[in-house]
Amino acid sequence: FPLDTAKVRLQIQGEAKPVRSMTVVQYKGVFGIIATMVKTEGPRSLYNGLVAGLQRQMSFASVRIGLYDSVKQFYSSKGSDSTSILTRLLAGCTTGAMAMTCAQPTDVVKVRFQAHVTLMDGSKKYNGTVDAYKTIAKEEGVRGLWKGTLPNITRNAIVNCGELVTYDLIKEALIKYHLMTDNFPCHFVAAFGAGFCATVVASPVDVVKTRYMDSAPGQYKNALNCMLTMVIKEGPAAFYKGFVPSFLRLGS
Repeated sequence: FPLDTAKVRLQIQGEAKPVRSMTVVQYKGVFGIIATMVKTEGPRSLYNGLVAGLQRQMSFASVRIGLYDSVKQFYSSKGSDSTSILTRLLAGCTTGAMAMTCAQPTDVVKVRFQAHVTLMDGSKKYNGTVDAYKTIAKEEGVRGLWKGTLPNITRNAIVNCGELVTYDLIKEALIKYHLMTDNFPCHFVAAFGAGFCATVVASPVDVVKTRYMDSAPGQYKNALNCMLTMVIKEGPAAFYKGFVPSFLRLGS
């Protein structure tokens, strides 16, 4: 979870936001941000949004994994014993989209907690997770809890496809060229490589998703406007902010 918090802080760094009364802290790398947060906000800051994060994992995983076999059978040809990679991708993307739609409010609250700088005097934006749900719904409407659903679904689909396809390709290449045999170390290397590839292709959408979900009402017209604003004001490199903690988290 600390890596996820570090990723969010790096992704929103440099974003043009309404004037705040506090000094903007500049973070340098994944270890720099963790050290800075512990020093300025205390060790507990690394676990901001943990409750919402657990709620997200439970609601997201239960739908995505629980419905996977049923959806996979729905896409499979009748009487077929084997399942093609395309069917698995379709099933994974479908259940992922359904799960993300259900879990989106928890993800919004998690990101808001992670992005918020907690002062050492204890001042907070929300008085607990339940208060965060109520405050967002009150200030931004119920739709505010589903802010960024489309880029979140897109990110999830890209990660699913990227991991599944590249995992098989890397494993097959390692075995084909006799670099490794079909065993645990081979599976580990293939999975780690798949995590890297998935991070590369999903990072731009992930950054836009985080920025948009954390944005103030009216700051961006939509996710596309958020993306264009990033390119104009910060350049294409902004799409890969938080890449290292994102890879360490996804790769592991």
